[in-house]
Amino acid sequence: MFKKFFKRNKKEEVNEVVSTEVASTEEDKNLDSVIKEENNNENLVNTEEICVDACIDEVEEAEEVKVVESVEKEIEEPKISLFERLKQGLSKAKQGITDKVDQVLKAYTKVDDELLEEIEEILIMADVGVETTMNIIEKLTDAIKTKKITDPQDVKGELKIIIEEILKNDNSKLDVSHKPTIIVMVGVNGVGKTTTIGKLASRYKKEGKKVLIAAGDTFRAAAIDQLEVWANRSGVDIIKHQEGADPGAVIFDSVKAAKARDIDLLICDTAGRLHNKANLMNELSKVFKIIDREYPEAKKEVLLVVDATTGQNAVSQAKSFKQVCDITGLVLTKLDGTAKGGVVLAVKSCVDVPVKLIGVGEKMEDLQDFDAKAFSDALFG
Repeated sequence: MFKKFFKRNKKEEVNEVVSTEVASTEEDKNLDSVIKEENNNENLVNTEEICVDACIDEVEEAEEVKVVESVEKEIEEPKISLFERLKQGLSKAKQGITDKVDQVLKAYTKVDDELLEEIEEILIMADVGVETTMNIIEKLTDAIKTKKITDPQDVKGELKIIIEEILKNDNSKLDVSHKPTIIVMVGVNGVGKTTTIGKLASRYKKEGKKVLIAAGDTFRAAAIDQLEVWANRSGVDIIKHQEGADPGAVIFDSVKAAKARDIDLLICDTAGRLHNKANLMNELSKVFKIIDREYPEAKKEVLLVVDATTGQNAVSQAKSFKQVCDITGLVLTKLDGTAKGGVVLAVKSCVDVPVKLIGVGEKMEDLQDFDAKAFSDALFG
């Protein structure tokens, strides 16, 4: 019995060993298969990685080519000229004046009073103003008679010449060549004084001049902060006091700083509105007295900033400021935003002061020195 039991156990042990060895052998075979498969997969992965790397290289090379092409394109493409910017900025004014004149001229076969009346109406609707329009029509009538013009298409050329003559002024260029020069900006709130100051500061800073800004509008909320942003952007210094401070004190301190720092150009902001017109004008008078007393050696420019989109209101503003300020030049902003560009003629004729700067867009280059010929060429071109 023990022998039987022993033999049976022995047999089971042998069978177990054999089974284990067989299983082990099968596992080894399976393991070999897995390893082989993994090796194959690894080779595939390596191959894929090589392909991916190659693709990435191709993409990077393509991107580099695009960047180079883009840079080359930027280099090849010329920048838009100032005249082209002027034409683009006056596109609405052109639609409101010269395009309408063209339509009228095409509708006529002869030059007569009726044709001139239609041109007169176009000019008035374009905010040229009644008085200035009458002056233009009178000169146009004389030219037609003198030159014996019979073709309506020739009238446009004469109109262009007359407008250019009205706008032309030998003193139209803003001259800051004298050291020191002080520019005093005047005008009501919202016309673009702050932006104009910032653009002028940036322009003359780039030209190598030492520029200082005086934040003299202490009454309008955030006026000082806005001007400080422009000063930082342009890289120039600014003299400021707290909101509500005396504007005269700000101008006084700015003049002292300009002298101490050997400044080439001092640009002064002023208040555009107080609780009534009389107070505003009194404040401006005080500012000019301080400048005349403390800075007599400086060449003074007083620029009245008006918003072209306000039409005849711009004329009223010009008349009011002319009463208390010895205005040396006009700045017409936002000309790109109005079809009534005739306001340039109206304001200039009203105060008999040269237009020195015009704004025809948002960019720095869009604040341009005024040129009567370029303006009329862009308007009638």
